Amino acid sequence: MIVVETERLRVRNWLETDRPLFAEINADPKVMEFFPRQRSRQESDALMDEARRRISETGLGFFALALKDTDEPIGFLGLALTDLEPFLPNGTVEIGWRLAVRFWQHGYVTEASEAMLRHGFENRELAEIVSFAVKDNTRSIAVMQRLGLRHDPARDFEHPRIPDTAAHLRQHVVYAIGRDEWQKRQRRA
Repeated sequence: MIVVETERLRVRNWLETDRPLFAEINADPKVMEFFPRQRSRQESDALMDEARRRISETGLGFFALALKDTDEPIGFLGLALTDLEPFLPNGTVEIGWRLAVRFWQHGYVTEASEAMLRHGFENRELAEIVSFAVKDNTRSIAVMQRLGLRHDPARDFEHPRIPDTAAHLRQHVVYAIGRDEWQKRQRRA
């Protein structure tokens, strides 16, 4: 199933053949710089299985991001329900992504995320979409800003699942955009 397509990209369901790329991303120290640790192949496979389960149950989650011309996977992207009560209430939907390093700096995340926001607001009729990242993750924050999400300091939080060994990664910033604001941006564009 294809969720969204852009001129260069496709956001689609995971295929078994996507497992090596998914494992590569989760084991890469540059990609995982703002996460407490990298994942083993076994952990990555379990994470992909969990992503597929959530997608099948809710229609939301992190999907494979692939090049449209070849269908080669390059990362993942999607809209997912958060599970960070009380920091983000149940029902909050986040947009998130991860990309293999060799595909960085081509504008792929911004391009696919713009299409995913459209999907979220027009097809899923979401009232708001948030994104959050470690406060020092300037690359992800720059994408959030390009997408028109605004920092909401009142919602910043210390991530409860970050272990003491990675305490420098606890402080997260929250960016958000509501459907009305997104629609205004679309009319201006």
